[in-house]
Amino acid sequence: MKGRPSCRMPAMSAEAADLRLEQATGWARRVLGEDLRVEPISADASFRRYFRVHRESGAEPLVLMDAPPEREDSRPFLDIAARLRKAGLHAPEILHFNLKQGFGIIEDLGDTLYRQVIDARSAPALFPHLFEVLARMAREVSAQGLPPYDETLLQRELELFPDWYLDRHKKRPFSTAERVCWMALCRALIDSARRQPQVFVHRDFHSCNLMFRDGKAPGIIDFQDAVRGPLSYDFISLIWDRYIHWPRAQLEQWMSDMHARLEPGFGLEDWIRYCDLMGLQRNLKVVGIFARLRYRDHRQGYIEMVPMFYRYLLDVLPRYPEFSEFQSILEDDTCAP
Repeated sequence: MKGRPSCRMPAMSAEAADLRLEQATGWARRVLGEDLRVEPISADASFRRYFRVHRESGAEPLVLMDAPPEREDSRPFLDIAARLRKAGLHAPEILHFNLKQGFGIIEDLGDTLYRQVIDARSAPALFPHLFEVLARMAREVSAQGLPPYDETLLQRELELFPDWYLDRHKKRPFSTAERVCWMALCRALIDSARRQPQVFVHRDFHSCNLMFRDGKAPGIIDFQDAVRGPLSYDFISLIWDRYIHWPRAQLEQWMSDMHARLEPGFGLEDWIRYCDLMGLQRNLKVVGIFARLRYRDHRQGYIEMVPMFYRYLLDVLPRYPEFSEFQSILEDDTCAP
């Protein structure tokens, strides 16, 4: 998940949303040149909404995207979709798009998320296809001109943990000494991230943003916040999943497989450390985001997933003695979920 800025615009009223849908449907009829019927598919964490388009001709369904231009800049979506498709990866094809109105007609990648099909039995067959997508993204998708996943952004994401999880959710701010320990941890995680090769990073590459298309290349969605950043980031987003916990032996086997695919120019031991420390950065961020979703955005379900990600933190920290002081902070009853 992305650590989005804290400023929020008011939600669109039901009347405004209905008017937008009417306008979007009329635009879609004109550009497709036929009558059609639309049904809601989903809305995401932004102001974008998606509708399935059923055409009078009986042709394959399409997706109507509604992205109000005063609330959503769709240019990154169009840019990243083009970068991914140029590299032979299956982002949805953009058939028509009106930036001024914020309406788009895009390819329908279906309804089946990898989340729905990945389990302990299916993972050995499914993960290699996703690893190949990751390798191609790193090698072949241009990161030129993308925002950098720099020290400022990495630190801003890390601060979500003390600000929203510890301070707001647990009512347990750091002491002065603990803040010093925290900043030393942040320094180590950021330095590790910045030392890695900097490549195209999807930034939310996990089983809920990948469409399973039986026998076809995985469909990639929710890519508009891509950045230029650490080689390990998308990989660790996939293997430290919010819905299924993998044993450490399995994680290290996948780290070895990914290292062989990437051939990054440094050894496996360094790669495992990069993955672990990148995982610590991301999972601290995720815990903070889930707390923020609860208290700022009034979205209840995410805070219930905190124990999974907290467990990830406590699985990794003991492997690195230099982080033992921070480990002891997390193990304190006043911090634990």
